[in-house]
Amino acid sequence: MPAPLTKKQALAARGWMTLVLVGLIIFVIGIYPNLIGMDRSPVVGFVQIGVWSLGLGLLLIGGTLTVRVIRNGRPNSLKSEVGLRLIATGYVFAVAASFADFLGIGSHTLPAISIGPLQVTGFALGVLVSLLGVILYGPRKGSHEGSSSSPKPLTP
Repeated sequence: MPAPLTKKQALAARGWMTLVLVGLIIFVIGIYPNLIGMDRSPVVGFVQIGVWSLGLGLLLIGGTLTVRVIRNGRPNSLKSEVGLRLIATGYVFAVAASFADFLGIGSHTLPAISIGPLQVTGFALGVLVSLLGVILYGPRKGSHEGSSSSPKPLTP
């Protein structure tokens, strides 16, 4: 059984969870800027995409650092290493899908930028891959990941 978190670790985890909440608020404002009266254009612009990308980045960084505190010094297993890489890969994929038209890999040209269904699908897949990475990075319940859990030999 892993050692419980100290008060300092619990405070650090709360701080990183606060960053997750701030990132979520910024992300939602980026998606729905009318919530704060900032919807000034009928199209989705560069700044709006930048805001939701920043919010998603803060959300993922806060989530990753919260899980790192909760891991409580456990060594990284292959599963957790894959999880870390999936978090980063999903974020890059989501941002690339969001900025596709601005990067020249989308189907719309610069004067008339619009987020199409393919971009939304790419963004959603990137977010889901990042979420899967956070889940994989988390510790298993009840056992240390680094300890050997070989089965006991059968005795006749």
